[in-house]
Amino acid sequence: MSDDATPRILKTADIGRIMKLLPHRYPFLLIDKMIDMDGEESGTAIKNVTMNEPFFQGHFPGKPVMPGVLLVEAMAQTAGALVLDHLGDDHAGKLVFFMSIDKARFRKPVGPGDTVHIKVKLTNKRAPVWKYWAEAHVEGKKVAEAEIGAMLMNERGG
Repeated sequence: MSDDATPRILKTADIGRIMKLLPHRYPFLLIDKMIDMDGEESGTAIKNVTMNEPFFQGHFPGKPVMPGVLLVEAMAQTAGALVLDHLGDDHAGKLVFFMSIDKARFRKPVGPGDTVHIKVKLTNKRAPVWKYWAEAHVEGKKVAEAEIGAMLMNERGG
């Protein structure tokens, strides 16, 4: 079997690993697990949306909807965790700052009980800047998409 035919082993990251990679914490850590991590090239995060999310108290009473801006933040956290995992533990916990959000589209509301699969794919890289195309899906249907640009900073979170 040649090297080209060897299947790639994709990584996963549980919440403990994600918390080592990202400085975000409740209520702003918006991804629960990562699967299918292929270096910095692509990966998928899972967000289990529950009625216990603090934003549902006001968005909207009687019709809970996850704010679109938080879906975009979850996309950015997915990309950031992917980059930081790829770079290794010496970079874990560094800050990843948004540089751009382009082509954002919201197609269907996300609410309590939904499991969101956030897929990111690298489109451009010139360290310390990475750009990803991101899509969020619920039950196989696209609910949101955006192009995310971010920069890795040398500062570490507390």
